[in-house]
Amino acid sequence: MSTYGKYTAQTANDSVQVQEIKPDSTTVSLPTEQNRLNYKSLIIPAAFIGYGVASLTVKDLKQLNFSTRDEINEHRPDHIRLDNYTQFAPAVLVYGLNAVGVEGKHNFKERSIIYGTSMLITSAITIPLKHIVKEERPDQSNTLSFPSGHTAIAFASAQFMYREYKDVNFWLGISGYSLAVFTGIYRMLNDKHWVGDVVAGAGFGILSTELAYWLYPKINTMLGGKNKKSATMVMPYYQNKSIGIGWVKTF
Repeated sequence: MSTYGKYTAQTANDSVQVQEIKPDSTTVSLPTEQNRLNYKSLIIPAAFIGYGVASLTVKDLKQLNFSTRDEINEHRPDHIRLDNYTQFAPAVLVYGLNAVGVEGKHNFKERSIIYGTSMLITSAITIPLKHIVKEERPDQSNTLSFPSGHTAIAFASAQFMYREYKDVNFWLGISGYSLAVFTGIYRMLNDKHWVGDVVAGAGFGILSTELAYWLYPKINTMLGGKNKKSATMVMPYYQNKSIGIGWVKTF
């Protein structure tokens, strides 16, 4: 009997290895990277978050917030709202690239669950923090400045693109960060956030996506991943200045 697919073998070092089985002359390509939480990948987001938190109280960092805002206002840049859209652009690119045949690490269902989870984690972190910290925005419109939600979503989306494409094409994988940086800069140019807000937002966004990849196997099982006849789609949406998550499940 000819069998093909994949199986896992537990070694003495407790590491799971994915094996390829080749039926006849057909080769089955299987992913080898596990969805594990790599602590080294948390160093950068932790540093960003630490800087952002420190900027709330450390005198020199607070002064940098004000001096940057003053420098921006001195040049009076036009306030454009592209940052409302570029925050999602890296994720849109992932789906677009897959649609034209440039496949990433996961299929449609898997990446939708991962990205949806990332957006939920990002919102669960940033929204309560805004109401707890109550930092006034540079334009004094409200006290929901810290951290930058737009920047958090942008870097969560960029990290999502990186994780999907880093093994396919490294330069393609990191290209989403340019859009994330653009979003963060324009949050400051639009007088909506301080430097510390943006840096912290970047950290929370990257952290959210890393947690989403780590949680994916458990969430996939919870959503019925063992039922091959079921299909689940989790997608973020932005409408009328509101951000949310849509969940559709078919049986």
